[in-house]
Amino acid sequence: MTRVLITRLLQLVPVFFGATFLLFAMVYLLPGDPISALGGGKKLAPNVVANLRRQYHLDQPFVMQYWYYLKGIFTFDFGTSYSGRPVSAMLAEKFPVTVRLALLAGAVELLGGVALGTVSGLRKGRWFDSTVLFASLVIIAVPIFVIGLVAQFVLGVEWGIAPVTIGSDASWGRLFVPGVVLGLVSLAYVVRLTRDSVSEVADAEYVRTATAKGLSRGRVVVVHILRNSLIPVITFVGADIGALMGGAVVTEGIFNINGVGNAIYQGVVRGESGTVVSFVTVIIVVYLLANLVVDLLYALLDPRIRRAS
Repeated sequence: MTRVLITRLLQLVPVFFGATFLLFAMVYLLPGDPISALGGGKKLAPNVVANLRRQYHLDQPFVMQYWYYLKGIFTFDFGTSYSGRPVSAMLAEKFPVTVRLALLAGAVELLGGVALGTVSGLRKGRWFDSTVLFASLVIIAVPIFVIGLVAQFVLGVEWGIAPVTIGSDASWGRLFVPGVVLGLVSLAYVVRLTRDSVSEVADAEYVRTATAKGLSRGRVVVVHILRNSLIPVITFVGADIGALMGGAVVTEGIFNINGVGNAIYQGVVRGESGTVVSFVTVIIVVYLLANLVVDLLYALLDPRIRRAS
């Protein structure tokens, strides 16, 4: 296990630098001058523009700007937004909201997807399996913003059982519906992935042997079928963590949630490249750590991987 951990940590180093470099380069190459947008349509004085460009290192070449960016990451100094507010304070305010939203979506995706996929895989070819496959295909085909708007209208406006907009009060209960909306598409993929994996493992020889030994049906399903079916599912969920936080841009916009996604959107609109890069960098770190946890879970789920490590 220790060897696996060290190896994965060493692998994350070039991935981190490569991802942050590409992110910074893409934002750097965006057209337009963000300092000009601060004037609100009015032309700023040349000395004011020069001071602002110096303050945000925009007068430096690309390599030096990237160096200041990396220095800020490792010193936890993300600088200030063009409005003068520290980006670290914005992160501290908005990141917990998106984490709660992503955790709710992940719980919906993992628990609901594995449960439905397992039952569907064990009942392959029956009416329940056909219904689940059809429903999952419909969910995948419908864009997430359509699902969000429908849920907002039906649950919030027509039935009045959920808040229409979240605002600053982003408690667990108020985030439940947006979390379900965010995790619904991923749930559909997990359902289909779990279903195929469970149906394949259920026909394996060691499963028939365990059944022939007189083990209970529940033990066969949990220990022999489900445990050996979860590796591809865990792989998908680990890779989907970053997608959930990125997908929060749409969900937070629909439900007016004051989180990371909303901050990234506002940063793009206002041309605040430093703020956008800082927020996306944190998402990259979360994504890398999630995949590290997934690699460690492999060793727990599959004894062969644990012995090899």
